[in-house]
Amino acid sequence: MRRTLIGRRGFITGAATLLSAPALTQSAWPQRVVRFIFPFTAGSAVDVAIRIVAADLSERLGQQFIVDNRTGAGGSVGTEAAAQSQPDGATFLVGSPGNMAINPVVTRGLRYDALRDFVAITHLVSFPQVLVVSPALPVRTLSELVAFSRKRPKELNYASSGFGSTNHLAMEMLRAATGLDAMHVPYRGGLQTVQAILTNDVHMCIEGIFSLPPFLADGKVRALAVTTSTRSHVLPEVPAIAETVPDFDAGAWIILFAPAGTPAPIVERLSEEVNRSLERPAVRARLAERGATIFGTTSETAAAFHRKELEKFRQVAERAGISN
Repeated sequence: MRRTLIGRRGFITGAATLLSAPALTQSAWPQRVVRFIFPFTAGSAVDVAIRIVAADLSERLGQQFIVDNRTGAGGSVGTEAAAQSQPDGATFLVGSPGNMAINPVVTRGLRYDALRDFVAITHLVSFPQVLVVSPALPVRTLSELVAFSRKRPKELNYASSGFGSTNHLAMEMLRAATGLDAMHVPYRGGLQTVQAILTNDVHMCIEGIFSLPPFLADGKVRALAVTTSTRSHVLPEVPAIAETVPDFDAGAWIILFAPAGTPAPIVERLSEEVNRSLERPAVRARLAERGATIFGTTSETAAAFHRKELEKFRQVAERAGISN
């Protein structure tokens, strides 16, 4: 009888040890280099922002966090790679509207599911986009632009950085909300859209705030409104579109995602650590310089925000006739 009791105790002890092993492993995370896959080219506001956060994480945690620019197919290549990676805490995805809210509703044959294949970690920041027009247009407010376009139907046009891009969908949101009359002219990048205004090839565009200050300072383009729900600290004199169109919000956000199946303790730990980085004065100052509005949320709040954004862009794409 005693041997049986000892045997059972030994079994129970051994089982407890096995059950606690994953928790011990997760508590020691990260144990190797952590990659943040960003599925677009380097140098954008989103790329710069995630690098600022990754550098702070590396410094504080004593482990390397790197940004991996895995480009191709409008963000689909890198996003798919993240979805298919091992859910072991070594690989995460930098999500933005392009790859995690627009591609899922406008791209046929997508080989990842924005909801099923990922777990939201935190909503880091959002960046305002700015509605800018050629100084040749005799308008200084959004209302004046809309009125001017209605008097000249089919005469005005707008540039975007590509069919189905974030600024394309943002302009389609604006057109649906205001009745702005303007034809779409797609280009192959953000700088080309601004250049098209400078050369008088187009009349207007919506572009990220990060690249615009030099053009605004020289008077080469005129800012009419920012696309976020409130004004930007970078351009405080420029009204938000929401001041004219209630509840309008078409900011470019960053949400960090983990592959589905990543252990909850790792998701929670990374959420806490990223949010801790976002609270550090030096990090906040560097992000603010680039026009970012800082959030830092729980995983649950980030997931709810992502679902809302996904549905918003689905409705915009359907109205514009570009849904898949």
